[in-house]
Amino acid sequence: MGTSTRGTVAIFNGSDDTVDLLTCFLGKHGYTTIAGRADDVKSGVLDFVTFLATHKPDAIVWDITPPYDRNWNFFKLLRSAAPMACRAVVLTTTHKQHLDELAMEDTGALEIVGKPYDLQVIVDAVVRAIQKPPSDAPDG
Repeated sequence: MGTSTRGTVAIFNGSDDTVDLLTCFLGKHGYTTIAGRADDVKSGVLDFVTFLATHKPDAIVWDITPPYDRNWNFFKLLRSAAPMACRAVVLTTTHKQHLDELAMEDTGALEIVGKPYDLQVIVDAVVRAIQKPPSDAPDG
């Protein structure tokens, strides 16, 4: 019997423990995971466009950290890049209410999960995000 996967999920989080937990839990649910650090993308250490082209994730779980406004604006800039146009995205954050307010115009295209979260909530959000039709992708 061959190895099967439900898809590939890229996890961008600053906490190694969170990355390990999400990797383990998503793996148990049939997903292949790859990880990166948002700070490496912001600083140019990691070329995000090349990362997407190389790994072709079906979904991205991206953590929005303080300062929320600045990190939300950075993420919006990333989402405007062509390789992100049809990517399923699940955002995690420690301050869901604030991010909901910042992301008001994108709530139909994104799923935002507040911390602390049940890991099953992330899996369910990934499943929903991957199942959304490409027309839900942002215009940029």
